[in-house]
Formats: sequence, structure tokens, C-alpha cells
Amino acid sequence: MTEKQLRLPYQYNNQETNFENYYDVLKSLLSSDLDFHEKSSQYATHGIHSFPAKFPPQIPRKFIIGLTNIGDIILDPMCGSGTTILESMLLDRRGIGFDIDPLALLMSKVKVSCYEKSLLISNGQKIVKNSAQSVKNNSNQIEAELLDFFDEKTKDFVDYWFATETQIELLALIKEINLIENVVVRDFFKLVFSSIIITKSGGVSLAFDLGHTRPHRAKIAYSQNGDLLIGHEYINDPSPRVKFLTKHVKPAIVEFDNKYQSLTNTQNNQISDSLIPFIEFGNAENLPLEEETVDLVVTSPPYASNAIDYMRAHKFSLVWFGHQINDLSIKRRDYIGAEYTTDFQMESLPEICDDVIKKLSSKKPRKGAVLQRYYSEMVRSLREIYRVLKPGKAAIFVVGNSILGGIDTNIPECLLDIASMVGFSRQVIGVRNLDRNRRMLPFGNNGQDSKSQIQQRMNEEYVLGFFKS
Repeated sequence: MTEKQLRLPYQYNNQETNFENYYDVLKSLLSSDLDFHEKSSQYATHGIHSFPAKFPPQIPRKFIIGLTNIGDIILDPMCGSGTTILESMLLDRRGIGFDIDPLALLMSKVKVSCYEKSLLISNGQKIVKNSAQSVKNNSNQIEAELLDFFDEKTKDFVDYWFATETQIELLALIKEINLIENVVVRDFFKLVFSSIIITKSGGVSLAFDLGHTRPHRAKIAYSQNGDLLIGHEYINDPSPRVKFLTKHVKPAIVEFDNKYQSLTNTQNNQISDSLIPFIEFGNAENLPLEEETVDLVVTSPPYASNAIDYMRAHKFSLVWFGHQINDLSIKRRDYIGAEYTTDFQMESLPEICDDVIKKLSSKKPRKGAVLQRYYSEMVRSLREIYRVLKPGKAAIFVVGNSILGGIDTNIPECLLDIASMVGFSRQVIGVRNLDRNRRMLPFGNNGQDSKSQIQQRMNEEYVLGFFKS
């Protein structure tokens, strides 16, 4: 067995596939309603943590039901918040997910785990009680410990985005969480911890808009007791923006207590060992799977040029889990769609990709290189997906388009050509209109600028079907 291969403990479905019938079903599914605006996306554990631009669970559910059988293998090589993997589990399929983002992996694993409710309640009560007692009796000591808990640059980041009283509570909480010996239970509470920070409102931090990965620091912030923390220079400013960016800091331990109690009531049922999802660190461009072992791929790759910068928000939680700001900045360079192009290995691309890159490069050379990197990453990812997918099966990509430097990047058309180049014999495209608020996509400053680039590139997205004959 090579390093690239990983044997998983399950039986493959060797049922004969009627290729033409399968392809007809694929076309039919892609031509049906893909919007799901009236459908709830908060069932099971789908709503356990904020995550920007995650697709509704009805999308993977539709294709899993239509194109696979019970026990089949469903892969999401860029699994993000784990939507596809959770749907696979709920539908009695075996989900496999990979990602390189630490918080995405934590989120995905927690969402598909099964817990004893009594164990969560007892541990949650202990965390809340002990951390509250520590803050009450040892606040000064905990504040002193903050100096050793972070390196200098990370501490600067934390000081800018978190009030001192919040830092003390968060450190007390994370210290108690880290004492839990059961790794699965500990991960649950780490995700609860993260979920009170990364929210649309910025949670217990001094930020707004963390759920959209576009954090803005409050202009004015008040402590839990109503004292002014920051914003003396804005206190008499009557402008709407200052009013909008005024925040009252919430007590972290109380928020944690409320959140863990609500999440203990949203848990999964036990499943058979043969269907337990497999979620690990892994790069979509180099999958640790054997050839022709996957029955369906459903994934949503990141937008090009960091249109949604996951690390920008995720670091607000990750710094409390021991990650340093410098290390996270370096890690961000490896994310698909990142803007770092130094020494990056580019791939040969189809003509349609080269044309749009040339147009963009003539206006914005750096953006052109970033787009070339993105399409090169898509070549490597689709090549790997083709390799691990069984013949007669399909890969589903949910993608958005991008306007970069005033140039339409033609992402759907380019990905169709890339898929053809790497071997997929047929491609089908469906369109879905976005419910922007539910997808947690970023707006401009006034929330209504329909001419902004971000508005132009995020009003609809495309569901692409790649068929391997």
C-alpha cells in the first residue's frame, strides 16, 4: 500500500450501473429546483456553528438520494462545515471528508459525532461552575496567565479584538475544556466555545460580521457592567455607522452555558460502525484514497481570490486553541483560492481559462496570477476526484462566479472545460438563485450596493455535474 492510499473498513457497492439511465437521472436532478429557499437548513446538527456560504443540506441530500444506494461511499474532498458528510450519515451512506482548515475539521467531526446527553450535561455544568468560580476568585491571576498563553503577536491580536474581561472568561473556559480526557467530548465543548465567538454579530468579541468573515471592530463598546471600553472619541458622534457599530459585550461564560445547553438537545442517533464517517486532514489535490472507490462526490470549493476568507474569521477561535497568528497566516496560503502565488506550480489550462486569465492579467497582473493559481488547483482537484470516482458515477460541484478587476472569470464554464480535460466524458450544469441572508454572504458597507463586485459575483451559483463513463 502506498502513502497515497488508505483502506477503509467498509464494503463497496459492486452493483451494476446502467450508465445511460444514471446520466439521465443526473440531468433530471440538475434541471429541477435547486433553490430550496423555503426549506429549513437547521435540522439535525447542521446549525451547530456559523459557517459562511455553506450550501443548504437539501443539495447533497437530493443527489445522494437520487444517485446512490444505502451503504455507498460519498466523498467531499473540501468538506468545510461537513454538510455533505452529515447528510450521508443521515441517509445511511458512508461519508468521507477532507479539509485543511482546523476549525472546519473540528466542526465536521463534532456535527457527525454521537454523544450521551448525560455526559454532555455533566461536563458542561462542571466547565461553567469551575470557570465562573475561577473568574470570581482568581481574576488577576488569570489575567496574568494571558501573557504566557499567547506569543506577542497573537496577544496583540487578542487585545485588539477582545475586551480584557472577556479574555479572562475565555481563558478560564478553555482551561476547563482542556481538562476533559475524552477527546470527542472535549471537541464538542471546543466547538461550543468557538460558536460564541464566530457569529454574525461577532459574539463575545469586539467584532461585528464574523459569520461573514468580514470582521469590523466596534467603534464604541461597553463592558458587561455598562462601562465604556473603547470609543471615547466617537461617543458624541451621531452618525448611523457609529450607532450600527456600537456593542455591549456579552458575558462569555453565560453565553457558553446557554449555547451548550441548547446544543445538547440537538444530537445524532447512534449508527452502525460500518457507516461512521471518516473525516481527516487532507488536501483535495492529493487525496489519500484508492482509485475507483467512491460512489459520489458532492462538494463546494472556495471562491476564487479569497472572496470568502475563512481564516479571517476562524483565527478568532483558533488562537484560543493554541494556534499562533503567524502560523495561521502561513497556513492560509495553502487554502484553495488563496492569493499567494510565489513559487506556486501552475498547470496547463484549457483555452477558455487562458483567455480569461490573459484579459484579467492585462488589467490586474496580480489578480491574473491569483486566478491562474485557482484554476490550477481546480485541475489538480478534479484530476484526483476523477481518479477515486468509480466509472459510471458523478461528481457534483456547487460553485459561484467571480468578477475580478471588472472581468467575468467564467468559473462555471472554465470548470466544465477542466473537467473534460481531466477525463470526465459529460458535463451538466444547473443554476440556483441564492438566498443571500441564509447563505451568510458578505454585503458592502451599506448592505445594498448592487454594483459592488461582491454583489455582482454572489447573486447566484451553479451546480455542476461531471460524469465519469
